[in-house]
Amino acid sequence: MTGSFRECVSSVTKFYPDDVLVKPRRSKFLGWAADLINRSKLSAMQIDTSYVDVPVQGKVMRTFVAAPADDKRYPGILFYSDIFQLSESTLRWVKRLASYGFVVAAPEIYYRIEPAGTVLEFDDAGKERGQADVDALFAEQFDEDIAGGLTWLRDYPRVSVAPLGIAGHCTGGHIAFRAALQPEVAATACWYATGLHDGKLGADADAGSLARSGEIGGELLMIFGSRDPHTPADGLQIIHKQLQESGVDFDWHIYDAEHAFGRDIGPRWNPQATDEAMAQTVAFFRRTLGG
Repeated sequence: MTGSFRECVSSVTKFYPDDVLVKPRRSKFLGWAADLINRSKLSAMQIDTSYVDVPVQGKVMRTFVAAPADDKRYPGILFYSDIFQLSESTLRWVKRLASYGFVVAAPEIYYRIEPAGTVLEFDDAGKERGQADVDALFAEQFDEDIAGGLTWLRDYPRVSVAPLGIAGHCTGGHIAFRAALQPEVAATACWYATGLHDGKLGADADAGSLARSGEIGGELLMIFGSRDPHTPADGLQIIHKQLQESGVDFDWHIYDAEHAFGRDIGPRWNPQATDEAMAQTVAFFRRTLGG
């Protein structure tokens, strides 16, 4: 069944004209992927949650951890949030992913700047503050955070001895893409990643992340909304072309949705697209990480 999913995704990308790269589509594989969520082997589990302090370059990176509520070991996934940090909406997404059989660790991306536990509101003031915070950080610092997070996750007793996964939303999707450059990362799911097409990440006008895509040894799951102003149609074309030319193993999905369609607060939320994208993400990580 996993092989069929991969073949279906690949054939859709390969045989459709170029405009399919920027237009939403529905095909039979979407229904198949969504159905996975309802299958017994992917049924949701009860989870435990906690906060841990992850050491990074002499500092402490506060990290939310969600894992199935038992004593078994599961594949580990490092998750990076959008500019609002670990909001209740983001934590619900993290817990939902963990409930399908993963240990998911979500660090606070502004721990160098903001007090521990800072969560920004989904309003103009929160957006302005979040953008200012992320613009004060350099790609090199995010890379240090990635290294520290991966080291902690690899050594965490609840994580199985297996390759690690990465996921991220928005700015966190770009950070996740950079994490995919690490050799121990087998699979990365980027939800509506910003700045990949033009290189912008934090204080770096061009972090060069996309240009380094040939260094990615694992697989990518790239998810976007067709009405995302942060990654317009020409940006999607740039990203897709570079990934193809670099030879990266990737799946590509465009939804008829806005930026941050998976955030279950506010008018952008698209529950159908969120469910389908979550189903694809779960199937992707189960195939690549096991569990």
